[in-house]
Amino acid sequence: MGSANEHDEIQALKNKIAALEQENSSLKKKIKDQQAATDCSFHTSPVDKFEIIEERLLEDEGLLNSLFHDTLDGIVFWGKCGRIISANEATCKIFGLSREELLRHNISDFIYQKDDKYSKMKKILHEKGALREEAFFLLPSGEKRLLEFTVKLNAGEGYHMTILRDVSEKFRMEQEVRKSEERFRKIFEGSIEGMILWDENCKHYEINPSGMAKLELKQEDLGEENFRKLFVNLGISERLLDEKIEELLRKGRLDGRITIPYEEGRMKHFEYTVKRHLADSLNLIIFRNITEKVEMEAQLRKSDTLNILGELAAGIAHEIRNPMTALKGFIQLLENSTGDAYSLYFQVIKSELQRIDSIINEFLILAKPQAIKYVEEDIPKIMKETVDLLTAQAVLHDVQFRTVYQNDLPQLLCEPNQLKKVFINIIKNAIEVMPKGGFVYVTVSMAPGNRIHISIKDEGEGIPPDKIKKLGEPFYTTKERGTGLGLMVSFKIVEEHGGTIEVESEVGLGTNFHIYLPTTEETSD
Repeated sequence: MGSANEHDEIQALKNKIAALEQENSSLKKKIKDQQAATDCSFHTSPVDKFEIIEERLLEDEGLLNSLFHDTLDGIVFWGKCGRIISANEATCKIFGLSREELLRHNISDFIYQKDDKYSKMKKILHEKGALREEAFFLLPSGEKRLLEFTVKLNAGEGYHMTILRDVSEKFRMEQEVRKSEERFRKIFEGSIEGMILWDENCKHYEINPSGMAKLELKQEDLGEENFRKLFVNLGISERLLDEKIEELLRKGRLDGRITIPYEEGRMKHFEYTVKRHLADSLNLIIFRNITEKVEMEAQLRKSDTLNILGELAAGIAHEIRNPMTALKGFIQLLENSTGDAYSLYFQVIKSELQRIDSIINEFLILAKPQAIKYVEEDIPKIMKETVDLLTAQAVLHDVQFRTVYQNDLPQLLCEPNQLKKVFINIIKNAIEVMPKGGFVYVTVSMAPGNRIHISIKDEGEGIPPDKIKKLGEPFYTTKERGTGLGLMVSFKIVEEHGGTIEVESEVGLGTNFHIYLPTTEETSD
């Protein structure tokens, strides 16, 4: 092995030696020719010419001698059966022997293994008369070294030449680099964190198995070897990518969070670290899925808000309820004393007071645990009562109910009035989102996992995916005059019953609330 410069240096040395040998032979021939010409010449002085030729030969031999002894590469001349004839100082240093000690050896004495590779080298050398290879040599000290060598047969009259170079250190460094690459490869492939290696031009990248799983990628998704295209396909805008890459070039390192949208309105949150020029102009992204962490943080914020609401509700209950009771009493007295002249005004005042009272009740439900008495009850019965209660309101909005109740459903241990409150909240919302009329579909059936499934579907405008996840948060509502407390209370009641609420919606096609309540009775799916 060896670099191009090293190869060029060895080749240049070999060419110089060959040229000098050729020139030496040529000069000898000229001397003979000159001697022959001198015998029949009557007008030139042979003495002058011989002196010039001899001086030239001495100069060339001096140059050859200097090249032989002073070169940094080892040069060995060997004869028949591999017996070393001559070696320069660099060869002595490589083998750790004096020149006299070297001359007592054959060149093959130092070959570490005379294996198949050795036999092949001998065969090539005899067939081509030259060989360039590398092999391990065993030094007299017992040390093993990797030497790069070039062999030329019949380099001179009755001898052969070998040029040696110690590449053990380079070999060791290459082995270290290879081991380092293998260690990194094992870490890269086996890491539980997602990793992406990518080049500065964003044209090539490599992603580890964990990263593919976290990003929900398949092998066919990696067809285009383009780092930018990968993230654009994942839903990241090119503008955001440009901003992040520019920031990375400026800082050399990036840390942050990113959200990637998936089908069915799912959002996955990732925390990432980007390091520029980790090695050989390669950049590294390490990322982890923190979706659960983000959701827990949202729940904690929601819990903090609930605590604040609880304290606020306690104050409202004491500070507002008493004045409201007095207001209701005086309004009733005024209404009785004034007759029908201001009946419309009194009706509006009483309606708004009732609305305030309803909001206070919802605050109180959120504020502290209620004294709940659970009883076994039929869910279809509770739903039927709710639908009957809201039928009049539905007629006013030109809304009709379509109901399907599965027979022989197991009874549910629950608080009927609280569940009825949940059903009222969701059905009233369904009616109000259809100002031009429509149908509300109500289904009660058995679901896998010993759960009762209540479905309430409207034909309204639907809810965008980014707003669905906010439903049930304090004061979040899609209605102009809503407080958001109704759905918040509904989520809390269902949660206290061990159930869940899932919202399925498509803009322009309506919304479907799925309520799942667990039952302990064994049923067949």
